[in-house]
Amino acid sequence: MRYPIGIQSFESLIGDGYTYIDKTRYIHHLANTNRYYFLSRPRRFGKSLLLSTFEAYFQGNRHLFKGLALEQLEQAWVEYPILHLDLNSREYKDESSLDSELNRHLEQWEKLYGDDYMDRASEERFLHVINNAYAQTGRPVVILVDEYDKPLLQTIGRPDLQEAYRSKLKAFYSVLKTQDAKIRFAFLTGVTKFGKVSVFSDLNHLSDISMLPQFVDICGITDQELHQYFDDRIGQLAEANQLDKAACYAKLATDFDGYHFYPNTQGIYNPFSILNTMQYLVFKDYWFETGTPSFLVEQLKKTHYPLEEMTRCELSADTLNSIDIMDENPLPLLYQSGYLTITGHDKRFDTYSLGFPNREVREGFIKYLVPFYTPKTNTSSSFSINQFVKEIDSGDAEGFMRRLAAFFAGGDYALMGDKELYFHNAMYVFFSLLGLYVDVERHTSDGRMDMLVQTPDYIYIFELKIDQSADIALQQIEDKQYAAPFAADTRCLFKIGINFSTEKRGIDDWKIA
Repeated sequence: MRYPIGIQSFESLIGDGYTYIDKTRYIHHLANTNRYYFLSRPRRFGKSLLLSTFEAYFQGNRHLFKGLALEQLEQAWVEYPILHLDLNSREYKDESSLDSELNRHLEQWEKLYGDDYMDRASEERFLHVINNAYAQTGRPVVILVDEYDKPLLQTIGRPDLQEAYRSKLKAFYSVLKTQDAKIRFAFLTGVTKFGKVSVFSDLNHLSDISMLPQFVDICGITDQELHQYFDDRIGQLAEANQLDKAACYAKLATDFDGYHFYPNTQGIYNPFSILNTMQYLVFKDYWFETGTPSFLVEQLKKTHYPLEEMTRCELSADTLNSIDIMDENPLPLLYQSGYLTITGHDKRFDTYSLGFPNREVREGFIKYLVPFYTPKTNTSSSFSINQFVKEIDSGDAEGFMRRLAAFFAGGDYALMGDKELYFHNAMYVFFSLLGLYVDVERHTSDGRMDMLVQTPDYIYIFELKIDQSADIALQQIEDKQYAAPFAADTRCLFKIGINFSTEKRGIDDWKIA
């Protein structure tokens, strides 16, 4: 089998014999139901291949669909003029970058349909191309836009340039509304949805299928598809990694499954990580390693967001679907970028809870947060959790606490800002990282311990205070009887009270019982 890693052309994929997971039933349904669509999915989730499949369909290339669902569903196979705009292949560093990219596509279309408007603004040229294509072919135009938001994502943190891009794209895409009679079909994709007050404000006829239950698997891989298309290869993967087949399927699910684009629907596997795992027979964090979410961390820091709330906060559908509020709340950006996913839905209030989709994303994101949220020490350029884990595993609570205090004491706090929030975020990252290697639970609601760490031989109960005392923290463990559930447990139990001093900017006191 050949695995289409990075293959975004449907024609090339089929012609060269790559494995294709048949999604063509969606192509026919969408093309013959409504006219204008938008789909948001994380990067490397198959959006470009989906658009290329639409392109092959509207070109009337029936031979490419042999043996696929669409071959039987479609009877007419009409060829339409197609305008395919791909904004994914350029870095947008200045205002001229977007102009150049739009101009590149417009010149290609004008060679086919006339360039007598080539000295006009880009939106006027676009409108004229649509008119000419319709007049010359006698058929309405198909418009496909891939990664419409790439210029906007690349300029997060540069408001002037981003506003210039928004204005230009808004004018360009508004042509779709004015030329409705001459458009057969339009499909726009992106990672995010810059919503009602910006790029899409004129496109109120655009049907957003990103969070509709019938389209949750239009991109990505379902568990049924994993078994159907890759079962033999997963047997080889299991053998290569000294696993039985059931355990191999379980590991694939733990590592790469878990994306939910609508509540209570089947989980979706990350296709990029699955295809790479099938190709190389090696478990790695393929998707996370292909892109560092630095702009996401910058938004978390800019908004002074408490990290613990990432998986506790509930959002409305309107909030979840738009990142126009990202300067106040970064969670929609994290969701739409694929670092968080839907984990629950409160029907009464129509709100959604979020969480990490799988191990790859959770572990990768936590590790990525470490240099941004933990003290930068002079003794090493990177933070290592190894010694902390060894001390936890061996029951060396005093050694663990000395190391933790030294860790904070060695930090550079010049850019710390809110000291209490800094401490809470740093402890969240630290214990989340520790939780990758031992069993860690975090609790902060009233009447529950701050932290519980368990190993096969030891139990650690932590209570954290700020500008109080370790004695007060330890007394709360006693008063609230946090240890009571473990009364019959044979493991050695430690109660640890910690106080963080904002004046000293570190842990100034701890007590162990």
